[in-house]
Amino acid sequence: MNENVVIAGGGIGGLACALALARAGVSVDVLEQASAFGEVGAGLQLGPNAVRVLDDWGLTDDLKACAAFPVALWVRDAHGGERLGQLRLGARAQTRYGQPYATLHRADLHSLLLRAVQQEPGVSLNLQTRVAAYEQTPEGVQVTTEDGAVVPGQALIGCDGLWSRVRVQMLGAHPVRASGHLAYRGMVHRDQVPAAQRENVVTAWLGTRLHVVHYPVRAGEWFNVVAVVHGVLGQGHGGPVGSDPQSWSHEAQAADLKTALGPACSDLMAMIDAVTDWKLWSLNDRTPMTGPHEHAQGRVALLGDAAHPLRPYLAQGAAMALEDAWTLGRLSDAAPVADWPALLSTYAQTRWRRNARVQSRSQRNGTIFHASGLLRWGRNSAMALLGESLMDNAWLYEGPPDPLGN
Repeated sequence: MNENVVIAGGGIGGLACALALARAGVSVDVLEQASAFGEVGAGLQLGPNAVRVLDDWGLTDDLKACAAFPVALWVRDAHGGERLGQLRLGARAQTRYGQPYATLHRADLHSLLLRAVQQEPGVSLNLQTRVAAYEQTPEGVQVTTEDGAVVPGQALIGCDGLWSRVRVQMLGAHPVRASGHLAYRGMVHRDQVPAAQRENVVTAWLGTRLHVVHYPVRAGEWFNVVAVVHGVLGQGHGGPVGSDPQSWSHEAQAADLKTALGPACSDLMAMIDAVTDWKLWSLNDRTPMTGPHEHAQGRVALLGDAAHPLRPYLAQGAAMALEDAWTLGRLSDAAPVADWPALLSTYAQTRWRRNARVQSRSQRNGTIFHASGLLRWGRNSAMALLGESLMDNAWLYEGPPDPLGN
């Protein structure tokens, strides 16, 4: 297609979208507000559904060069230390789903997508360019940037994250939802990890009003550690009350985290002590999607966190952005003459229910992970009784659904 599409945002979702569309023959203008392409944050997990997307794009070797491929997910009690459940990954995931389960640093995923995009001649990458507004016409869209430039296109894809400006114009200025949870994130080199925690596994520690997850990244040379607790920035956690919730990083003290964790077991505390530099995030999201109109209207669509920000309790935030992008690429590739309103409508119809389900399941998992009392007892009993069948997510890992029905 000799078409031009404007993409707002050059993060993981925006680059994935650019790659998928460029591979389908669409010319793309990526508008990124930062002065350089890059990702902040720490690790992320990619289930077989997301790895399948990268494999379809020919990026398996790049993924293998930077990711770890855990052999299992272990669930342990944060206070007593006992094993509550296990889900085999590794060879089992490969056999069951045709793709492995991967863990990697956010920056590494972003870098491999950027390298792939830079090899596509139809992609124009623009830094220090932030979308201010857009106007739809019967023939296309006119995107105005903060510096007053106008970028024309046949369609606009908002990949500009939780605080998306494209979303605000499309759906109205609705505030994000504060989860009441804070995430402490840190990285530790494998040599500094306690020997008992160096296994090639994802370990999830569940406690009352908290959980901690750690797993290998950077081909196993580092471990990503995330501790989620209940609280508010400035009230015993990090900076002053009123700290900007849009700021990605907040300096934090290990003492605040240890106070929030309470009487955790020695294995968990040894892992916490191994981290020498913590960052603190306030977790925000939006209510689950209610219909396709929240994904696309006319020639404008939303992708990833701009459409369906997720709490991190199903480890699918990056995966859903990759799935969104792959779906757009499939639809574009199958349309030699693009009717963008129709194409984006199909995209929205294909994606919104799955994304809403992942949003709802992620929120529910947070309640289950942090349970106390009878709910905690029921959770532990169910994991002991049902084992892997409770922890596996075939409906998720067998995806993404093919919009073409193949």
